Amino acid sequence: MPAAPMRATQAPDDHRRQKPREERDMVRSRARQWAARVGRRARRARSAVAAPFRQFGRRLRQRAAVRLRLPGTPRVGPTRLARNGPVALAYEIRGRGSPLVLIQGVGVGRWGWEPVADRLARRFQVITIDNRGIGASDTPPGRYSTRTMADDVLAVLDHAGIQQASVVGTSLGGMIAQELALAHPERVDKLVLVATIPGGPHSRPMPLGTTYLFARAPFMTSQAKLQQFVRATLGPEILRRRPKVARRLAARKLAHPQSQHAWRAQTEAGMLFNPLGRQRRITQPTLVIQGTADQVVAPDNAKVLASLVPDARLQRFDGAGHLLYWEQPKRFVRIVTDFLTDPASAARASHSRPPAS
Repeated sequence: MPAAPMRATQAPDDHRRQKPREERDMVRSRARQWAARVGRRARRARSAVAAPFRQFGRRLRQRAAVRLRLPGTPRVGPTRLARNGPVALAYEIRGRGSPLVLIQGVGVGRWGWEPVADRLARRFQVITIDNRGIGASDTPPGRYSTRTMADDVLAVLDHAGIQQASVVGTSLGGMIAQELALAHPERVDKLVLVATIPGGPHSRPMPLGTTYLFARAPFMTSQAKLQQFVRATLGPEILRRRPKVARRLAARKLAHPQSQHAWRAQTEAGMLFNPLGRQRRITQPTLVIQGTADQVVAPDNAKVLASLVPDARLQRFDGAGHLLYWEQPKRFVRIVTDFLTDPASAARASHSRPPAS
């Protein structure tokens, strides 16, 4: 007969040792649950206490550009209104020195110069403008053109009592700056053209991804357009390494909405910009600045533009996107300041510029 299998038996001592271990595990589990509940309650309490302070901080940051100034920060004057016919144009003046006009691109108002305006105002009298169709300026019906928008800038200069100024224009603002220099050369001292195009057949096509984005924009939600705007205008390196810049840009864009009509009108003005190669008549010393990772304006446009303007130099920002002055503001201010204060370029300009009639 085969032997019966032996059954393992548990010694009494082992049973007594296991029972306290189970009790200890139960006590620990209950302690962890209690700690988790206490932690959740503490976090809710902290959030309830901190919420009003966060809200106050957001309101304070929105008003900081006007109401708070760090030592050495130039004072920003009140918003002024110039007029080009029936269209009111909002602008601000800060700082002292040689006048310097800053002109923004599509869908961006005066706030777009936030990273650099105060720094530039330590050396210059900085005039920032809301183009027609954005910010506190009027949004007239119908089509816009870069030539009309250049007349808007001229109206601001007249209203401010400024006879001549250097001009920094980015994207659409760079096209407006070119039109201003061509139509009223006596009013422009030096030109800085940032992330912009020569126009017409001289322009290189917009990168394909942004072309699709512009085509899809009318059918996208506001949130989706905002996300795509940030991704298209900043370089990949800044998005990866400094996401706070993207969040700050998105917050500023969200706080300053633009009507669909105004966005289309500004966009069409840029698309129809075609000075027919007349940049060869620009006599002002000109600095062309371009980010090599620009996804809105093909970087090759900068080389073409610099070759058209007789007294132009080209400065590239490696790895930077369309809003390169948001990504590298200190470098941007240093390069622009060095160019505008360079006496050699001023001497060349005085010899090449025709006398005012």
